[in-house]
Amino acid sequence: MMGDSLNSDKVIFGQIVVGPPGSGKTTYCSTIHKFLNKLGRKTFIVNLDPGNDVSLPYKPDIDVTQLISLEQSMKECNLGPNGGLIYCIEYLETNLDWLIDRIRQICFNDSDGNTSDKPSYPYLIFDSPGQVELYVHNKSLKNIITNLTRRIVNGFDLRLTSVNLVDSYYANDPGKFISALLNSLATMLHLELPHVNILSKVDLIEKFGPIRFNIDYYCEVMDLKYLIDQMIDDPFLEKHKKLSQSIADVIESYGLVSFVPLDINDPKTMVKVMRLIDKANGHFLMDIETEEKVQEIYESTQKAEFDYAKYMTIRERLINSEDIGNSS
Repeated sequence: MMGDSLNSDKVIFGQIVVGPPGSGKTTYCSTIHKFLNKLGRKTFIVNLDPGNDVSLPYKPDIDVTQLISLEQSMKECNLGPNGGLIYCIEYLETNLDWLIDRIRQICFNDSDGNTSDKPSYPYLIFDSPGQVELYVHNKSLKNIITNLTRRIVNGFDLRLTSVNLVDSYYANDPGKFISALLNSLATMLHLELPHVNILSKVDLIEKFGPIRFNIDYYCEVMDLKYLIDQMIDDPFLEKHKKLSQSIADVIESYGLVSFVPLDINDPKTMVKVMRLIDKANGHFLMDIETEEKVQEIYESTQKAEFDYAKYMTIRERLINSEDIGNSS
């Protein structure tokens, strides 16, 4: 029933991976690509970062550097790195037909030899630049997403989830973590997509010192006043603390931001991340045949996992590392 209501030959699922520099976007894209291929999905990577022209851990199926590169824009337009990157994304927006044509080619013109009665929906992973303003106020990337998801105009139905990566390193500093929360909230509101926030590199979360609270505090973004209380009481930093409190009030008033922890080397956390992304863009509904089954799934997902088991593996790992450190 669910499949009959769609032109399933033209449905594409995917995720656009965003986040600050150093949050692990490119590594995540490479790993999730391999992970989904092992699951039997027809997965393609689209590199939207014009500065990613060398040393990529994956071979992109579509590469924006074939249209324009950061180095080229900086040289020809006499721009710096930030201005050059924005120019490249604006250039892509102007020449979006180039990207749409290539999406059609790789998703619908390839011969994958799939003889199963069960359709294999193409899956796109968009690797994005690390320039934060592209996600929080610049309109070019948002316009690109809007036009890519225009089903009638493009002839395909692209269903995207925004996946925002935040380095768990920020959990070691209250001020930086609140800034990361504000950036995540602004990204959610600006891109207007189904959205999943990921706290990446949780295996390295205590590399720069022990965190003040349990991992679930940072993932569920609980009462931020406790985080503000951890900030240093210094007359020199008084205005910074007041600003952080005001930002925290804004974040809590929306009540939208939460994170799922990810260790790129732990398949269990990869599975949890993909389940959330699939729920967000509707991929997990594509094989459902009856309304009764849909209702059953929704009822089961409403029984929230907010308990110790949700973060049990990561919490126990952190506790064990503390015990080892104390014994030494």
